[in-house]
Amino acid sequence: MTKAVRFHKTGGPEVLVYEDVEVGAPGEGQARVRNNAIGLNFIDTYHRTGLYKLPALPAVLGVEGAGVVTQVGEGVSDLKEGDRVAYAGPMGSYATERLAPADRMVKLPATISDETAAA
Repeated sequence: MTKAVRFHKTGGPEVLVYEDVEVGAPGEGQARVRNNAIGLNFIDTYHRTGLYKLPALPAVLGVEGAGVVTQVGEGVSDLKEGDRVAYAGPMGSYATERLAPADRMVKLPATISDETAAA
């Protein structure tokens, strides 16, 4: 389980709920990442209010983040557990840990902070 900021219906900030969600193991081509920093963007308000329609609710906001790979799925050869990465898309970064496509992730050099990479 991980903590995530989800919303079950569209609306203002009051519809956001901090709750436990199941993350699961990464599937083929995915990596599981423990977020250390996430990007906060105006588009997140469009998703939350319903201006930009989402495929389904509940949903977890956020599309950018940076953190540490905790597990990789089959077919992922360029990342390994412990790698620092940044990513963009798909939605779901407002969480302490998440699954995302490994091909959307880039390894971070030590000279770039998680906060800078997530921004």
